[in-house]
Amino acid sequence: MSTDTIPAKPKNKEPYQQAYYPPVPTKFVRWLRTSVVWQFVRFWIINFKILRLLLKSHH
Repeated sequence: MSTDTIPAKPKNKEPYQQAYYPPVPTKFVRWLRTSVVWQFVRFWIINFKILRLLLKSHH
């Protein structure tokens, strides 16, 4: 049996290589995702944007 007939695996599908795993979030990103303070700020920013959009449409 020759090695010419064995199909080659795609390079980016090799298991246990660095490109196989998703990127790990940094400590700052994890803090942003779990911080109650940041979630509160984002909540009000989004609400303000929605309110502004509604006020524009009701002129």
